[in-house]
Amino acid sequence: MRLEPLSDEFARDPYAVYARLRREDAPVWDEGLSLWLLPRFDWVAAGALDKRLVRSPERVFPQEELAARRRAANWHDMKLHSRFVQFSLLDSDGPVHDRLRKLVMREMSAPVITRLKAATESFVAALLDKVLAQGEIDFVADFAAHVPGFVIGRLLGAPDEDCALLCGWSEDIVQFFDVDRSDERKALAEKTTGEFYRYLKSLAAERRTRPRDDLITRLAAAEDAGTLSHDEFVSTAMLLMMAGQGSSIDAMSSGMAALLRFPDQMARLRADPALLPGAVQEIFRFEPPLPFFHRHAAEDMELAGRSFLKGTSFGLLYGAANRDPAAFADPDHFDVGREPNRHLAFGYGAHLCLGNHLARMTLETVFSALLARTREIAFLEEPEWKRGLAVRGPKALHISLV
Repeated sequence: MRLEPLSDEFARDPYAVYARLRREDAPVWDEGLSLWLLPRFDWVAAGALDKRLVRSPERVFPQEELAARRRAANWHDMKLHSRFVQFSLLDSDGPVHDRLRKLVMREMSAPVITRLKAATESFVAALLDKVLAQGEIDFVADFAAHVPGFVIGRLLGAPDEDCALLCGWSEDIVQFFDVDRSDERKALAEKTTGEFYRYLKSLAAERRTRPRDDLITRLAAAEDAGTLSHDEFVSTAMLLMMAGQGSSIDAMSSGMAALLRFPDQMARLRADPALLPGAVQEIFRFEPPLPFFHRHAAEDMELAGRSFLKGTSFGLLYGAANRDPAAFADPDHFDVGREPNRHLAFGYGAHLCLGNHLARMTLETVFSALLARTREIAFLEEPEWKRGLAVRGPKALHISLV
């Protein structure tokens, strides 16, 4: 089999494709991606928990094969990208991953998120003043695109006026992660990585002179103390912006599209705002913004009833798992009161998303304000969806607000 993630069909409805994959009795080999696809909930959960499946190819493949794989994927000859993007907390395993994860986890504590919530509420309120005055907007460009950059910028400690710049850099780097890796997109990712690096280096130098209560100050202090390297400092700061920016925009926009497609659920949420935390979880289940992640077998192993050799690559299809009828009743129905809702949108196991509390707080703040300050929200036209396997969200979402 061969997925066609850049096709019109897949962009419109990947879930029909996922349903066909789930009907197979075993993982499905994809010739184009050169990996085994895991579309069922129990297979994805088992794979995410299995420590024999790793993110880092360095743990699995000899250097000659790594070099060949990078060339085949046009993932080579990127001096800065390889230092700060191709290595990260997300793509590490074992003691390195545990050390970096522990460091970042402290910055995602409840007091930090509570402090950011007040600032997020003020920012969203001011943004709503602007879009409500317009009446008709592209929800993606005019609203959703502005929120995560502000929130993550505040977490990092970047000045508010720089957040749009950081968001643009993040998008230019992340675009190279999907299946389209042309030379033009490669050059953009490498150039932008350099710009982002120089900005972070300058900001860290400033914080060393004038420390503040922010993540950049603490990451710089950790580098000075020797608990993380210079490259780890840069890659971690970049990762937080890159991982949180696009996925939160997509989740917000997909959530709005779902509420509009299921008006009974929007009415239910308006009538009972206490359902909002569960509704946000349902948004992530229904349209996970990061529906695909890879893993590599670090040793010979069994998974999903089959034997696989060391070096086998897998695609964990979180988007397919979250619509598996074996795990969720009526999975293609959007239900703001769904319980239980043990979805996999934030991953599972050692690589469970560290920003999941921050992402949920952001969406709860946004939809609470939107529903409280509007009487009616409606589609102006059907959204066009992004193309690709590793992303899911509308490219544009034209709506009216009253």
